[in-house]
Amino acid sequence: MIKSIFTNSFGILFSRILGFIRDMLQASILGANIYTDIFIVAFKLPNLFRRIFAEGAFTQSFLPSFTASKQKRIFSASIFRKFALFLLFFSLLVTLFSNFFTRIIASGFSSDIIQEAAPLVAINFYYLLLIFTVTFLASLLQYKNHFATTAFSTALLNIALIFALLYSGDMEKKTIIYHMSYAVVIGGIMQVIVHVIMIKRLHLDKFLLGGFAALKKKKSRVSEEIHSFNSKFIASTLGSSTAQISAFLDGWLASFLLSGSISYLYYANRLFQFPLALFAIATSVAIFPKVARYLKNEDFDKAHRILHNSFWFLASILTVSTIVGMLFSKEIVWLLYERGEFSALDSHNTAFILSMYLVGLLPYGLSRIFSLWLYSTHRQKEAAKISAIALGANILLSLSLVYTYKAAGLALASSLSGFILLFLTIRAFGTQAFLDIIRSKKLVYLLVFAILFTIMIVSLKDYFGAYLQFSK
Repeated sequence: MIKSIFTNSFGILFSRILGFIRDMLQASILGANIYTDIFIVAFKLPNLFRRIFAEGAFTQSFLPSFTASKQKRIFSASIFRKFALFLLFFSLLVTLFSNFFTRIIASGFSSDIIQEAAPLVAINFYYLLLIFTVTFLASLLQYKNHFATTAFSTALLNIALIFALLYSGDMEKKTIIYHMSYAVVIGGIMQVIVHVIMIKRLHLDKFLLGGFAALKKKKSRVSEEIHSFNSKFIASTLGSSTAQISAFLDGWLASFLLSGSISYLYYANRLFQFPLALFAIATSVAIFPKVARYLKNEDFDKAHRILHNSFWFLASILTVSTIVGMLFSKEIVWLLYERGEFSALDSHNTAFILSMYLVGLLPYGLSRIFSLWLYSTHRQKEAAKISAIALGANILLSLSLVYTYKAAGLALASSLSGFILLFLTIRAFGTQAFLDIIRSKKLVYLLVFAILFTIMIVSLKDYFGAYLQFSK
């Protein structure tokens, strides 16, 4: 398990470092203005589905169903064909009616800006079909306990975007965002290629081809399994996507605010997603196949042990991340983004929004591992209800706070809904079982450490701040 977590974390770290390089170039070349907002809006919908697909929903539904299936080849081929055809049709629909879909994504944009953004929305949307293919193949690799390819392949998207920015850096901003949009599709193609190569190396290609060959004659054998998967997938999509849909809604509401607000939320959320992906998502992806297998075999002690260890690991590392991130939010944003077209005012606004997002880092991270128990025990519908309640609370909080606190209010609303999500998830997991986990000396150690660590960081920050001021 530790090896799997490390592999996922290292792959995500490598990808996120490249992502920050990409963001630094993007901030320097484009800044925080209407052109950045246009690209973020264009990439918003496929990126939303990428996070939902790649970070939980599909795998959480597919793996338990695939494991239980008696006709694995036919089942997997049927699922892939259905999703691929639907997404291809949906992508063509977005291409034909790109203005309509752009207006839905960014209702606050003027007609002229929507006109400019619409072609980019159409181009970026084809990434969705590619990332579904990646996620499907990644699920099969996870079943074989292979995580490295998927963990490292996300870097390919960032590499493609970095090359696009370097190539078109001196061109007009409108041209730059077109190059970036094409780079998104190229990055998706490269991700598919590396997964296909690994599928072949693990001899899963014959497994898949055999499933497609037998699909026409034997599809009826998996009809009940497909129906069961469909209901689980819809519920898993709702249940595992609260943070992603919250960020999507933030961007939609921000389109009604001043130009640059979407960019501030984007850059701040990218930083917030770094520890969430590096630790919480990497851990949940690594432990999910084992937890699901133990629960299927009714080996509850081993499943609880994995959850117990994962909880304290995440509680510790996310607490440290929250403290460091909130105390050094200005310095982090300044270091990464403040150059070229990205001004000191942009840094100040982004840092404040980042602090609001970080309030919810711990609850969002911890809720992921407890929700695994629900998915592993086929309680997707219950997880979906919990997510719907948290999402509803987020919408109400966003509408309440956006008027007074603008973009920062949207980030704070998202964080507060994270606490609601965690509370409801723990209650569904079992309050007594949760109390058994935290009824430990580790809780006291963690609280004492958090207080001492905060005091130390604040003291160091004040000391170096005074030293630099004196040096001036």
